[in-house]
Amino acid sequence: MHISIHKTTNSSLSTVDFSDLPFGKIKSDHMFIVDYSDKKWHSPRIVPYDNIPLSPATSALHYGQAIFEGMKAQLSPSGVPLIFRADQNFARMNKSAERMCMPTLPKSLFMDGLTQLIALDKNWIPKGDGQSLYIRPFMFATDDSVGVRVSETYSFIIFTSPVSPYYAHPLKIKVADKYVRAFNGGVGAAKAAGNYGASMLPTKEAYSQGYHQVMWMDGHEFRYIEETGTTNIFFVVGDKVITPALDGNILDGVTRKSCIQLLEDAGVTVEQKRVDINELIEAHNQGQLLDAFCTGTAASVMHIELFNYIGEDIVLPQVAERQWSNYLHKKLDAIKCGLEPDNHGWILALNETATSSS
Repeated sequence: MHISIHKTTNSSLSTVDFSDLPFGKIKSDHMFIVDYSDKKWHSPRIVPYDNIPLSPATSALHYGQAIFEGMKAQLSPSGVPLIFRADQNFARMNKSAERMCMPTLPKSLFMDGLTQLIALDKNWIPKGDGQSLYIRPFMFATDDSVGVRVSETYSFIIFTSPVSPYYAHPLKIKVADKYVRAFNGGVGAAKAAGNYGASMLPTKEAYSQGYHQVMWMDGHEFRYIEETGTTNIFFVVGDKVITPALDGNILDGVTRKSCIQLLEDAGVTVEQKRVDINELIEAHNQGQLLDAFCTGTAASVMHIELFNYIGEDIVLPQVAERQWSNYLHKKLDAIKCGLEPDNHGWILALNETATSSS
């Protein structure tokens, strides 16, 4: 499908202070848009970044048919734009669409829109340590109707934003004892906008108590760990790394699966299972809880300083002493920037691939 391109005549690139990039605040020059109606996608285009007109009756605003993804692009040493595991984000976007009763996207449309947009705005990719071009694909229902039914029309958009690291310091986490992120049979495994809206109040309350994020537990016993904030979570206990198994409540994180692969490559035993917080407390008491870290596109690999459980702060070893989270942080960043070999075919380099994908 041919993508029409309308370039901006008023770039804001020269006004950006790349030494100060608050996460998600600054937008690049262009965005990709494609519309869905009459059971087909049509009119793909790249246009200058701008507001979009919406009816007050837009279906997504009332009934929550809205999903999104998060991706990043960085520059290789020679200045080539590199996109990390775009195929995984595409696949997860379509899984979210299916769960939310929304149309799926053809891979060629997703990949062509993505690659042509990044190629056009490649000068927006920042070069500072830990910086990247954050990529936000999203889809929402656009029917001009307040009838409670599946929308017949949708828009899919990709825009980008130059960013610095999402978190500047190791995290202090509050274990949830009242609020729940997801239940069995719900939409926890989908990257649905409503999941994040529901997290705002518990996160605000945790922050008011001196914590950065919430550790989400199961909704039946508040005993089994699921996620932390908007990220997956790992623990190092003795010589093993453990992480909650995907059970329908937990997002299948791209960074999560990448970390599992890199750990296994290094000969580390990774257990994906139900993680009982009582077992972690016991491991901590025995000096065997050596590390805890969260993973996500925005956060990358982020250390957890401590987590508060039933009024007690469980303090973890100093960050400098931690083996595997430090290894993963360095290894992943090096692969994403083309500083180490990509042994798994995770990197899409824009000068080495056709802009058309099958």
